[in-house]
Amino acid sequence: MSAAFYRIGVIVRPHGVHGAVKVEPLTDSSKRFRGLKEAYLEMHGEMRPVQLVVSSVAPDSVILSIEGYETPEAANALRGAYICVDREHRVKLPKDTYFVTDLCGCETFDTDGNAFGRLTNVYETGANDVYEIEHGKLMVPALKRVLHEVDTESGRITFDAAVLKEVGLFED
Repeated sequence: MSAAFYRIGVIVRPHGVHGAVKVEPLTDSSKRFRGLKEAYLEMHGEMRPVQLVVSSVAPDSVILSIEGYETPEAANALRGAYICVDREHRVKLPKDTYFVTDLCGCETFDTDGNAFGRLTNVYETGANDVYEIEHGKLMVPALKRVLHEVDTESGRITFDAAVLKEVGLFED
């Protein structure tokens, strides 16, 4: 179920007179932009490889230039486009952490063999993420004790049945 490309930022506006753009990071840390030279530009549903020069990295924004866009007018045309990386260039995650795009679409089950449907969204609540199954049919806090097995490559998540009965919010 793993995605082929990962959105790491969205272009919000031109920056300066030489075609640079301001990017809002869509990752947990904008530091991942440091040293990034190659990426993909997602515009109008199309993915195109691009060369980047990153000028500055702040916690809430990144200033970068994209080869072929050297004027403010050209940069302005990039508003709303996404900066993406392929699987090979995504950041390495710590054990037992997952990309939201890899979780969405996974089929969910419990250890008793019950099927609940596809994971359709992940909400970041601060304390812990909450997995939404089938658009609200089931809400599950992403706690280690409820997650029996997560296999994003096979597109399968298995919850501990006993813990799920305790913490899961089932649609009536």
